[in-house]
Amino acid sequence: MHYTGPVYRPPPEADTPLLEITYGCSWNKCSFCTMYDGQKFGISPLEHVESDLQEMSRYYPKNLKKIYVENGDAFALQAHKLLEIADLIHKYFPEVETIACYASIRNIKPKSVEDLKKLRKAGYDCFYIGLETAYDPALKQMRKGYTQKDEYEALKKLEEAGITYNAIIMFGVAGKGNYRENASETIKLLNRFKPRMILTMSTSVQDGSPLAEMRDNGEFIPPTEREMLQEEMMYLENLKMDDDCLYFGAHVYNISRITQYFRYQEDMIRQLKEGIENIDKSNPGLLDQVIPRGNL
Repeated sequence: MHYTGPVYRPPPEADTPLLEITYGCSWNKCSFCTMYDGQKFGISPLEHVESDLQEMSRYYPKNLKKIYVENGDAFALQAHKLLEIADLIHKYFPEVETIACYASIRNIKPKSVEDLKKLRKAGYDCFYIGLETAYDPALKQMRKGYTQKDEYEALKKLEEAGITYNAIIMFGVAGKGNYRENASETIKLLNRFKPRMILTMSTSVQDGSPLAEMRDNGEFIPPTEREMLQEEMMYLENLKMDDDCLYFGAHVYNISRITQYFRYQEDMIRQLKEGIENIDKSNPGLLDQVIPRGNL
């Protein structure tokens, strides 16, 4: 298999075959991220993609239903290129129904609804989108390269094309004192365009990241653990998701690791309240600090 540099995939895709069609990240400017430091963005040659599919076909059954295309910015490819790759996938795995991948608002934006409908027909679905937030000041500070308006427009396109998505959001991304505004705007977006899954992670200032420099010069003040848990509570209390939407909060950065379907929303709220109370009893003052986290 041709895997170039670090390989990332969402935790729920642990058992899904991974096919590299790009490597690195075409943007690689988010202020909090160091995932692709030192790794240039590139596109895998079609002969490599086909060779990898040939190899995969020796280990996976012909009736494979899902495949995940790598790496961090696979949907940056133009629609015609993605369709070529879908044809190759179906050549070796004719029963694949879902081609999942990371996708960003930036690389959804230039594709037309007609392009997206063709891609959906070819199997592209189940996008993992690193929204992080829908609060414009935080989007700007995190250097996401798009605005809240862009998020609404891109998700509207996916809705029209029938493509499902999973939202990745970050607690504390707006910095100290801003969690209410950040959560409120993001909740509005998620309630309008309901994801199939919500994956959460707590903001961590990574060594060597632009965000570390912003912290050191006072431009970004990290939130306390309590603020991030209060933000999480706002999500759990105010999101109006379908019962079968999964809330995946098991990221290693999260001090609270709740994972449950929204049909059990009240139970999640209870778990979080009890978790906060237990930490306050066993470790007084802990939640009013900023706990350092290691680099991924």
